[in-house]
Amino acid sequence: MRKLTTDDILDLREYEREREALRAEVIALKKRRRVNVGEIVTLTFESTDTMRFQVHEMARAERMVSDEQIAHEVETYNALIPEDGELSATLFIEITDGDELRRWLPRLVGIQRSVSLRIGEGEDTVVVSCIPEDEERLTREDVTSTVHYLKFKVPPGAIDALRAGPASIVVDHPAYGAAATLDADQRAELAGDLAGV
Repeated sequence: MRKLTTDDILDLREYEREREALRAEVIALKKRRRVNVGEIVTLTFESTDTMRFQVHEMARAERMVSDEQIAHEVETYNALIPEDGELSATLFIEITDGDELRRWLPRLVGIQRSVSLRIGEGEDTVVVSCIPEDEERLTREDVTSTVHYLKFKVPPGAIDALRAGPASIVVDHPAYGAAATLDADQRAELAGDLAGV
């Protein structure tokens, strides 16, 4: 998948003029790339377009105007764009209540190592375990973060099987187990990522 360059990022005035249209496009895109896994875990599969929007929003929020600031953001978010043969996802623990967060986050230590993509069914199922990114910075021994970055290295032969389905995301953690079946739109998005479309 193509990485971002600073030329992909609009200056603040131009972005403000186009923000609503770009935001609507990304919301529609993320809808196809978002997978709710049980009650409190969501994965959003990232792409060049989702990361471009993130850089724009960070530049807007922080009022970044220098080339150096933008280049740093581009470099940071490029790490979340998948390489060839990879899928990249942001895992969110979707709890907003403070008491519930304090109850769940210590229980969910290691959740970033407990996610897999399962393609196919029966004996032909391909299980792709996630590879946590930036684990040292986001996790302590006693409590986890509400956000984790994951990569999935998918074997080339599994792309057609992913497109055809079935496929699911499974969280298999001692304190939280859940699975979500990917629908046809989600499978097409992810297969497109892997095929370089």
